[in-house]
Amino acid sequence: MRLLGLDFAEHDAQAVLAMLGARPADAGFAYVVTPNADHLVRLARDPARYRPLYEDAALRLLDSRVVARVGALIGLPVPPVVTGSDLTLRVLDELARPGDRIAVLGASPATVAAVRKRFSLCRLLHHDPPMGFDGDPAEMAAAVRFVAEARARFALLCVGSPRQEAVARAVQARGDAVGIALCVGASLLFISGEERRAPPRLQRAGLEWAWRLAQDPSRLARRYLLDSPAVLRLLWQERTSLKRRAARKRRRA
Repeated sequence: MRLLGLDFAEHDAQAVLAMLGARPADAGFAYVVTPNADHLVRLARDPARYRPLYEDAALRLLDSRVVARVGALIGLPVPPVVTGSDLTLRVLDELARPGDRIAVLGASPATVAAVRKRFSLCRLLHHDPPMGFDGDPAEMAAAVRFVAEARARFALLCVGSPRQEAVARAVQARGDAVGIALCVGASLLFISGEERRAPPRLQRAGLEWAWRLAQDPSRLARRYLLDSPAVLRLLWQERTSLKRRAARKRRRA
């Protein structure tokens, strides 16, 4: 289902889990992206730079209840919402086995230790690249090498967008890696308990962004109050464009 320039999977969370669970651990490397409103605004501003990161993914899952709700309200076709945080939790809880190789790129040692303990993961590998690693060719190469050489069933890329997607795409380009990578940002912070997710009623109402903003206003104010709202204009423009195309088709008919 196409929305704001990307073809999103039309699978709900249960279907995505079934697909990931059925995938052999030694299958060729692929990655899953979970674009939210911030990602979609960035993509619209610089498609030449960012589109390949998303188009080369095996699955594109919508991680924004606001985008889904507003899109549906104005008559756009919208895919199911599958958030990166929910997907990560369910992969670790329902699919990962204690003996599986799991790779984590990013997150602190304390975060990874908490995840290892919670899910009894005895083969969890971790590499935390330095801040700004994507601007250092040697550090970027080290991050790509870690994910590729881990040969993990699941790789959790938690270094923020677009860095995590760039790493995943570079690993895929090597051609020698296996497993599936999930580009899931801060998901492990919620799983470890270091950050609290919004109560379910706020999540269902599409207000998780407001909860997160209240928790960390200095870091998230620009994203949620200045950058991400531009997605509303993009959705309206898409609605207008679709209506114009439909009108032209009717006139030609």
